[in-house]
Amino acid sequence: MKFSPLQYVTSLKCLICGKEYTADNRFTCETCGIQGILDVQYDYDKAGSHLTSHISHRVFDHWRYRELLPISHDIPLPHLHIGWTPIYDVPRLAKHIGITKLYLKDDGRNPTNSFKDRASSVGVMKAIEFGFKEIACASTGNAASSLAGLSAAVGLKSFIFVPKRAPEPKLTQLLIFGATVLRVQGTYEQAFDLCGEACQKFGWYNRSSGINPYLVEGKKTAGLEIAEQMSKNLPDWVVVSVGDGCTIGGIGKGLQEMKKLGFIDRVPRLLGVQAEGAKPIYDAFYSCNDLIPTETNTLADSIAVGTPRNWRRAIKMVKESFGEMITVNDEEILEAMRVTARLGGVFGEPAGVTGVAGLQKAIQKGIVKPNESALVVITGNGLKDIQSAKKAAGEVIDVEPDLKSVEEKM
Repeated sequence: MKFSPLQYVTSLKCLICGKEYTADNRFTCETCGIQGILDVQYDYDKAGSHLTSHISHRVFDHWRYRELLPISHDIPLPHLHIGWTPIYDVPRLAKHIGITKLYLKDDGRNPTNSFKDRASSVGVMKAIEFGFKEIACASTGNAASSLAGLSAAVGLKSFIFVPKRAPEPKLTQLLIFGATVLRVQGTYEQAFDLCGEACQKFGWYNRSSGINPYLVEGKKTAGLEIAEQMSKNLPDWVVVSVGDGCTIGGIGKGLQEMKKLGFIDRVPRLLGVQAEGAKPIYDAFYSCNDLIPTETNTLADSIAVGTPRNWRRAIKMVKESFGEMITVNDEEILEAMRVTARLGGVFGEPAGVTGVAGLQKAIQKGIVKPNESALVVITGNGLKDIQSAKKAAGEVIDVEPDLKSVEEKM
């Protein structure tokens, strides 16, 4: 009998009311409306049995967890290598921020240089499965470039809605992959809403991860990988920057699934980090009330989300891990860019290193103990935002083409 991973998907379940639906082309709960984010459910007994017996023979990419992904075996996988990004032990950076053991998982090594390739790879697979030729998303940058790249890899036409503040390097990356880029003269939230309207009007598949239940399944592969890569020295904390809530929600789900399947015996505590200029999930986490949308003002454009759609999932995963949330300002983020590169050898964009800034602050506040261990997920490469990198990096030294000039400057 031909193996099909979809046999392990049982339903889509609303995170608010618990109502279950067939795992078809739908987005949110009919009863709870736009707030009713759906979560993919699996038969873990069957999936775990097959995964455990086959995983040792598979390629080291994120498709190795195919039993835990809602993809069809009948559709060819994108040829790009996605996932199984490296984890580095960085003792000098650990010493600087005041913790015994620190690891960085560099997801800037993915094909379009960001974590979002994990989600977009599943998104294009679902678009093909459901019969779409065009796919669209709204993004501050990384989800957009990842969708453009993955669409190019599988032959889909992509339409990208970005807010006017999206960095030029990210726009260039979109265009080189052949995407149709629509720069909305407004906020990310306005771009998100406009993308949804356009998908309805023109019949495009909507990849926007805030409401598409399948995209989180791609993001959770980072959690699956962390569990497998670090099974012998599992960190006490996993630290993730937070924008719309999908990334930390997905990583948390992946870690929980690996515990359920016996790959690890505990789930690390999650530390979610938001920018002070975009912290609605942090506010909801500590107020224990529903999220209140806010304006955003931070250089970390990838997490500048004032109306996050997946905030319930994020808070649920953090609380179930007995984790915490914290905020950092833009100066702390720029400093994290410098020290992560100079002491850890990893060049991350502002949102990519926000977790490092948050971990350092959490240690200072006593949330994370100095004798504990932590892994920070670096979600995007620093070349994504050169302007912010220039602010963090400092100035070059101009010299004449002779040694005397060098001696004078030194």
